Amino acid sequence: MISKLRRWLREGLIFLALLAGGMLLMDAWRAPQAPASFDSTPLTTLDGEQVTLAALSEEEPLLIYFWATWCGVCRYTTPDVARLQAQGENVLTLALRSGDDRMLADWMARKGLSFPVVNDVSGTFARNWDISVTPTLVVVSKGQVVSTTSGWTSYWGMVLRLWWAKMR
Repeated sequence: MISKLRRWLREGLIFLALLAGGMLLMDAWRAPQAPASFDSTPLTTLDGEQVTLAALSEEEPLLIYFWATWCGVCRYTTPDVARLQAQGENVLTLALRSGDDRMLADWMARKGLSFPVVNDVSGTFARNWDISVTPTLVVVSKGQVVSTTSGWTSYWGMVLRLWWAKMR
């Protein structure tokens, strides 16, 4: 009985190591490429606020969340991003090709979302960053990209990425 338990534990650990390695390889392959002046490009949120990534990430690491209203996986990630923002974390979201400002604002109101969002109507911002998968999360600290991941990410995965950026 104990030998079976040890074998299952060993096989489970090997599986987890392979899974983690595969996830790291996929993140490296799908990693966005920040454009040269990404930190100083002015962005306008749906609320009309003008922001830059450099200014937003100067004091605290910034979680940038690339998502879309039509993204199936985003329905699982978006509530966790909203939760982080509600808890005081530094968050900016970019909605990719999700309709005009009015459509996006209506969609967010129906979902009860109030985080800051920049509407990338034509997908230009996403193309400049070479975003190929939604959702994609990028952590920026002091104007420098410190972490990226794409696809589903857990709440704790986001928390750990922000914590890691704070420890740097």
